[in-house]
Amino acid sequence: MQRSHTRAYSRAPITRVQSPAIESPPSYSGWVTKHFTKETDSRRYVLRDDDELLAVLDYTTNGRSVSLTRAFTNPAYRGRGHAAEIVEYAVDDLERTSDFTVVPMCWYVGEWFDKHPERAGLLHR
Repeated sequence: MQRSHTRAYSRAPITRVQSPAIESPPSYSGWVTKHFTKETDSRRYVLRDDDELLAVLDYTTNGRSVSLTRAFTNPAYRGRGHAAEIVEYAVDDLERTSDFTVVPMCWYVGEWFDKHPERAGLLHR
């Protein structure tokens, strides 16, 4: 932190200036442009901020069901809800564009469905 000091005989106030150094990844409050895509050839859903990869959700198709096999968030952006966003996007996409059921093979996807019981109708039985 940079500081501007004054001597005891000066009447000028002491001002403090915040260092411009960034110690952690920037906060996304208000300026992020998120892009969700479904990469069919790679069998994955992707969440990006411009060119920066935020999260990925891999899947496989098994007849009339889709197994959501792995949710991954870029370590620099973990703890910001990106995994939940990509799972929600994928579930919304599957519900909107197909009649497939969902098999939550990834522990995170299973927990997401536990937290969203209103979506349980999509689960493979």
